[in-house]
Amino acid sequence: MFADWPLLSLLVWTPILGGLVVLLAGDHGGAQGAKRLALIFSTATFILSLSLFTGFDNSTSAMQFVEFYPWVSSFSINYHFGVDGISMPLIILTAFITVIVVIAGWDVIKTKPSQYMAAFLIMEGLMIAVFSALDAIFFYVFWEGMLIPMFIIIGVWGGPNRVYATIKFFIYTFIGSVFMLIAMIYMYYQSGSFSILEMHNLKLSMDEQFWIFLAFLMAFAVKVPMWPVHTWLPDAHVEAPTGGSVILAAIMLKIGGYGFIRFSLPITPDASHMLDWLVILMSLTAVVYIGFVALVQNDMKKLVAYSSISHMGFVTLGLFIVFMIWENPANSNLTGAVLAVEGAMIQMVSHGFISAAMFLAIGVLYDRMHSRNISDYGGVVNTMPVFTAFAVFFAMANVGLPGTSGFVGEFMVILAAFKANFWFAFLAALTLIIGAAYTLWMVKRVYFGDVANENVAKLNDLNAREVLIMSLLAIAVLILGLWPAPLIDVMHASVNNLLHHIAVSKL
Repeated sequence: MFADWPLLSLLVWTPILGGLVVLLAGDHGGAQGAKRLALIFSTATFILSLSLFTGFDNSTSAMQFVEFYPWVSSFSINYHFGVDGISMPLIILTAFITVIVVIAGWDVIKTKPSQYMAAFLIMEGLMIAVFSALDAIFFYVFWEGMLIPMFIIIGVWGGPNRVYATIKFFIYTFIGSVFMLIAMIYMYYQSGSFSILEMHNLKLSMDEQFWIFLAFLMAFAVKVPMWPVHTWLPDAHVEAPTGGSVILAAIMLKIGGYGFIRFSLPITPDASHMLDWLVILMSLTAVVYIGFVALVQNDMKKLVAYSSISHMGFVTLGLFIVFMIWENPANSNLTGAVLAVEGAMIQMVSHGFISAAMFLAIGVLYDRMHSRNISDYGGVVNTMPVFTAFAVFFAMANVGLPGTSGFVGEFMVILAAFKANFWFAFLAALTLIIGAAYTLWMVKRVYFGDVANENVAKLNDLNAREVLIMSLLAIAVLILGLWPAPLIDVMHASVNNLLHHIAVSKL
């Protein structure tokens, strides 16, 4: 249907222009009109994003839906968009989660609702642009640009310590990005172009790769975030409004993982191999140590924030164990490496659904009781049985229950880790135990038992709007958990091409 349309430009600019329209409507048409417009633009963007899936050719690893227009010819900067099987699922995830966030904030945001909705729409367009950009300067501009709406969302609608959280969030992410920009400029002078695909073909020495890899690591590790540069995330989550936490966990963290796939692995394969031990150490520390940190949290948002760091450790682990898999003579082909990278990709998409649901569930409770402390709850199932059914389901998905999306990616990465090193797999598998410990501890104290106090006794169960968003996320978690094949088929050719490129590009 949209074969001849500039589909990626529509996906980028529709929500951005929609955000500007919502701002105007908020000033002149009232809050309800602005909310309806936000829902229309976000839904339209999601429907457009589905055309990427229906029109996608799974048999090729080439970039599809490509748009190329010269922009600043003197510096070889071009308006260049395109997607492959790695970026396309993340664009659809972004569009889907934005619709959820708009619906979730419908009755909750009382202060400046038009500006709130507009910020999310603009951020949606910027994030889609990051996943679509094939020009390094465009990637960098949109990468930095998406920080601004999130900075505003936390700073305006956040909690009492929002100023501290926003400044910490901005400083961490901005400083890391500066090193990425320096690396991009250096590669421009080596290749004469800011084309990301041309940068993939650069023949760099080990010293050049080493410093470029470290520059990218500083940018992407902060965004994931990886231990030990993770400390901004719990503060940002605690102070952010529910919608901000949802986008932060479901989408923005994935951009760090995507950066490793699009830049670090194909451009610096030898440095990635040389320093794979460092990334694996950071990943396993996140999986195990941060899981224990989550176990001692009393604030539900902090617990889920640390849980996100632990689960994202599987993503970086899956991406960098490929080199150790190849070092084993029994794994000379790409099969084990493909399993690792595809597991990391599925984990990113799955975590997008599950983390969004977990933060929305906490938001439902916070809207009613204005507390996130586990000790303030108890026996919620007695007054909110429908909500508890959803909350427990998402908690089980967070643990990695078979049949849910949380199981598929982690299981694939653990299987791949066995091909690299038994102890890597053992430590990664510990998260199934640690995750069950902190998740079930929270579930038991918040939802089960006798009604703890009068505030819990007065709770009302989900309304129709809340049932809708919980149902949509539950369906997504189940579909990906029971039938991951369509997602694997989409990414398979691109993952194979990436790994083949790494294998033949190594010095």
